[in-house]
Amino acid sequence: MATYKDAGVDIAAADETVDRIKPLVRDTFTPGVLTDIGAFGAFFEPDFDGYDRPVLVSSVDGVGTKLKVAFRAGRHDTVGEDLVNHCVNDIAVCGAQPLFFLDYFSTGTLEPDVALDVVRGFARGCKANGCALIGGETAEMPDLYQAGEYDLAGMIVGVVDKTRVVDGHTIEEGDVLLGLSSTGLHTNGYSLARHVLFEQFSVEDQPEALEGVSVGDALLAVHRSYLEPIQALHTKGLAEGLVHVTGGGIPGNTARVVPDGLTAVVDYAAWERPALFDLIQTLGDVPEGDMRQTFNLGIGLIAVVRPQSVPAAVKVLEAHGEQPVRIGQVQSAV
Repeated sequence: MATYKDAGVDIAAADETVDRIKPLVRDTFTPGVLTDIGAFGAFFEPDFDGYDRPVLVSSVDGVGTKLKVAFRAGRHDTVGEDLVNHCVNDIAVCGAQPLFFLDYFSTGTLEPDVALDVVRGFARGCKANGCALIGGETAEMPDLYQAGEYDLAGMIVGVVDKTRVVDGHTIEEGDVLLGLSSTGLHTNGYSLARHVLFEQFSVEDQPEALEGVSVGDALLAVHRSYLEPIQALHTKGLAEGLVHVTGGGIPGNTARVVPDGLTAVVDYAAWERPALFDLIQTLGDVPEGDMRQTFNLGIGLIAVVRPQSVPAAVKVLEAHGEQPVRIGQVQSAV
């Protein structure tokens, strides 16, 4: 006689996981949520008061091989928050307000404690960004993953008035690039970072260059949300374009919003590069070009601002606890 549990799928563990995450998920519910956990579909009733032409904005992503660091460190309470913030930033730079988030957690053997930690991160990120963790999927798939490993994906939906979409089409030559600091690698470049750092260090090691911070803690620093400063700029109409610096680094992501015929010229000496990036480059003898195309190098968000609006933009950002740095400008690509 063969049972589902014999085949590697433990229904009891799945039920336990759902029961334990319910309070965390419900705590993120906003007034628009109409269904509880367990329904076949998640219902959300949006409030479009104040929007003349509401447009839904969506994004889906993962956290890449940052998960490998979480596995090594045995720490699972940050990667869920990473994923929420990454997705929030991707729609916020379009001018959108996040409404709800859905997650996908897949593993070979479901460990309720690990799943709970991951969902705790999802919930923390959703609460902080004012969006509901409206639903998700937990999949147990024996033989597909190594023992102790899992994968994550997340999808977010937000709303913006069509007349207030930020897509960079108004960017002009001479516009200024203002950079906001990152909190580390965020969720990009981990294949290269792991290749270099784990040749010499363990997650517990504290290299002198990191000044008392372990390699694991430095690599697992949470991908921050930029929703608050983005909305502050957007409310006052101060940003012609907004750039979330993810895979592709600053050059690859500024190219996504700067119109044809123009280019973003960045002064990489304008800010102090965090020690983690210097450590990776020195240890791995990584070419500068690879560093720029792989990592955010300490700048996680860029606002493209008219020259005359720079003082106002800086004032707004500083009022929200930011220290914006003028890192370049838009020039003709000819």
